[in-house]
Amino acid sequence: MRHLLLPAHRQASPPTALALSHGASSGPQIPALPMAARTQAWQFAAALVFFHGSEYVLAAAFHGHRNVTATSLLISKQYVLAMSFAMLEHLTEGYLFPELKGYQFVSNIGLLMVLVGEIIRKIAVVTAGRAFTHVIRIHYEDQHQLITHGVYRFMRHPGYLGFLLWAVGTQLMLCNPVSTVAFALVLWRFFSKRIPYEEFFLRQFFGDQYEEYAQNVHSGLPFIK
Repeated sequence: MRHLLLPAHRQASPPTALALSHGASSGPQIPALPMAARTQAWQFAAALVFFHGSEYVLAAAFHGHRNVTATSLLISKQYVLAMSFAMLEHLTEGYLFPELKGYQFVSNIGLLMVLVGEIIRKIAVVTAGRAFTHVIRIHYEDQHQLITHGVYRFMRHPGYLGFLLWAVGTQLMLCNPVSTVAFALVLWRFFSKRIPYEEFFLRQFFGDQYEEYAQNVHSGLPFIK
């Protein structure tokens, strides 16, 4: 009598192992932020730390530590909201539209604007010395003097120009299209109101001397005389 050899059945995998294997392969995975976007974010963080830290250090050097407050860091609620929105835009676009962060040429232009703006502003602060303050003075004080030499020969408000270039440059560096336009418009509007207000008191302090200076030297900001 012949014996029939039946094919051996392959050992079935335990149901739990199959379930675990299936779950591991099909679970949701968060995409990694593109390398370009991560580099831009680190550059943005470095720009923020250096700008605000150096503003505080220079204010303390010229006015003394006791006369310097947290306002010398130039950080307000509106500023924090603006920078938070900028970072949120950067992260959102980095995940959803990573190709937007790949325009290295645009990012490099922004980095250049950050550096140039930083240099112009710090030259303005050092040139003015004790005459430079973060808060508009509405009362004349002994240390007040009209600075018309150095970078102030070419523009009346180099510090404002430097900050405008720096702030808009940070958004170009991040390749943030929305924040770039928003920062440019909001800051221009802010300075278009601040400069006439500040210069009202400067005319009160220095009279015809400032009037002649204002007629011969541009404000330094586009479309603001």
